[in-house]
Amino acid sequence: MLADGKSQPPKPSFVSRVLAVLIKAVVLIGFLFVFDKLLPSISEQTQSFVVAKWQQMSLLQQELPTENSLPSPLPEKNLTDTWGAARSQGRSHEGIDIFAERGTPIQSTTQGIVSKVGENNLGGRVVVVVGPGGAGHYYAHLEDYADIAPNDWVNQGDIIGYVGDSGNAKGTPPHVHYGIYINGSAVNPYPLLQKD
Repeated sequence: MLADGKSQPPKPSFVSRVLAVLIKAVVLIGFLFVFDKLLPSISEQTQSFVVAKWQQMSLLQQELPTENSLPSPLPEKNLTDTWGAARSQGRSHEGIDIFAERGTPIQSTTQGIVSKVGENNLGGRVVVVVGPGGAGHYYAHLEDYADIAPNDWVNQGDIIGYVGDSGNAKGTPPHVHYGIYINGSAVNPYPLLQKD
């Protein structure tokens, strides 16, 4: 009994104390196991994101493409200026079409960061690469994609996909629609491409 007349709580038994320590140890080991499994994934994603943002900032400091500065996405294929041609639903063509055999590799016209690999209604299977000056390079109607994903870095000449007729081009001769967007507005890519 304590001096104030109250009784002291009983001390936990040896078995209870050992059991409490074991439970805490199991919880700690479980937490460390989960942390160990998640940390590499989180670390890789964070590192990839940071590198992509650094590269993007670096690209924004570079000059926009100029006349005859970009190679064709389909080397040795005929280039025709189809910019502004009439399209369905009162639209006008915001790029150029370059025709080639189905499955022909499409090369990136620029170095940059892949910002999209996916589908949309008009373009079908599309790839977007953000290049110097923040220009968006849009490749549409692909048959298939190369082994690329958003935030990947590509160099000029790297294969980004393959010629097809996806999207609203279904049933037309296989081609790639190539467009360039600067500050969100389409610009004619034809003058910027090198002619053979």
